[in-house]
Amino acid sequence: MTVDSLREYLSLLESRGELNRISRDVSWNLQASAVTMRADQTDDAVPAFESVPNSGACEARLIGDPFRGSRRRPWDRIAGALGLPRGLTGGEYYEVVIDRLKSPVPPTVVDREAAPCKEVVAKGEQVNLFDLPWPYIHAGDGGRYSNLHTIVTSDPDSEWIDWSYHRAMIHSGTKASVLFLAGEQTPNLYYYKYERRDEPMPIAIAVGTEPAVSLSSVMWIPTGRDEADFAGGLKRAPVELVPCETNDLLVPATAEIVIEGSVLPGRRLDEGPFGDYFGYMHGPRRSMPVLQVDAITHRERPYVPFCVEGVGVGHTLNSSTTMEVACVGPDATLGLRTAGFDVERCAPWRFTPRTVYTVSTEVSRPGYLHNLANFIFTTWGMLHIDFFVFVDTDVDPLDQRAVLEAIAVNADPNEDFHQFGVETMPKVPLNIYQTPEEKGDAETGTSKTKTAKAYIDATRGDDAPARPDYLTDSELVRKARETLARAGLPLDVQSRSEAAS
Repeated sequence: MTVDSLREYLSLLESRGELNRISRDVSWNLQASAVTMRADQTDDAVPAFESVPNSGACEARLIGDPFRGSRRRPWDRIAGALGLPRGLTGGEYYEVVIDRLKSPVPPTVVDREAAPCKEVVAKGEQVNLFDLPWPYIHAGDGGRYSNLHTIVTSDPDSEWIDWSYHRAMIHSGTKASVLFLAGEQTPNLYYYKYERRDEPMPIAIAVGTEPAVSLSSVMWIPTGRDEADFAGGLKRAPVELVPCETNDLLVPATAEIVIEGSVLPGRRLDEGPFGDYFGYMHGPRRSMPVLQVDAITHRERPYVPFCVEGVGVGHTLNSSTTMEVACVGPDATLGLRTAGFDVERCAPWRFTPRTVYTVSTEVSRPGYLHNLANFIFTTWGMLHIDFFVFVDTDVDPLDQRAVLEAIAVNADPNEDFHQFGVETMPKVPLNIYQTPEEKGDAETGTSKTKTAKAYIDATRGDDAPARPDYLTDSELVRKARETLARAGLPLDVQSRSEAAS
């Protein structure tokens, strides 16, 4: 069975021995994030901080990186939340998720009395964001953040309701700045519709939602399609929604916390710096749109989940990178297939999941791969991605060793490494290798100085043998085995790898 709330998900983790409830006092001020980062780095259980001093009037608790998967099988915990059996391979997991995304299930609306997120309601002068223990996550951050939530808003020109995932920095009891970068769906609604009409954009931030809601919020669902329907498809049951108190939006009924308000036109507050997904401090501070809070509703003693983004370079060790592998990968695979491309799987490179993707395909013609790369690099959801590797369908994109072997064996540096669109490719300005002037501002969204994209053709090609000739050279194989042994790879592991290939 799928789980219907964050608390049910935590109970599932606890039943598997994958939740660490910490009863001693742990501060929201760097301590909770430090413990979480250590758990992330060591592949330990998810930490639940049950006692947070100075947590505010509602005595809230913290959850550190609840959706972070294990290092070798990052999809396992999310698979459990969706009611899938243990032991699925990455490929099997992808196909199940893709199949569910093909069958959206519309949500249902419940009465306020039946919605757990309405157990406590604060409006008007009762509103105070600091009644909740928003964590100070990285030393050097610009402030305290909510960075693991679902933003709900509406298109003023249609019935489309958009769910998304943009961090918010808390400034006062009633105000926050939200990281809106033009080129993404929700920011586009704000900059190009609401703000141009000088109208406030209604918004709700659902914190601590059931897994299917969180997972669909990070996917690249097409513009005009409601994420709520796809969340229902993921769990194979309707998501329960409930009306807000101060606007017309519907929000997930089992959320721990719902913040209601509007993003004001023409108003800005500083945002950042922040320890971002590249593993570095992203900065400098710059102006972002202002969220004015009108109401806060929540469960008794709510949980505030958060993500430690800046764990370090080269690791999928937090919630957002795990969701990239387990949610965005299957969604991107379905999107490319729907666009007519012959794609077996499109998966993030697990150790740099928001910058490198691997695509396995049966078609290795250079012109076809070039067209596929062009489509990928110019699709709005791929603005973060700088680099792609194309491999044959017998190479598992989730197996970094197999991908590296395909690059080493099949990719000619003179023929198969392609720089793509030096002057024209867009780039979301969260990268570390451009100056503040080159990154531009929020309204331009993408960097003023465009960046080159690149891809590697690591397919064998139509005429290449399935198994390179040199692998039959017994002396070369013996030397390779000795080299791997000196590097610390036991011979039994080498033998299993050869048998699997």
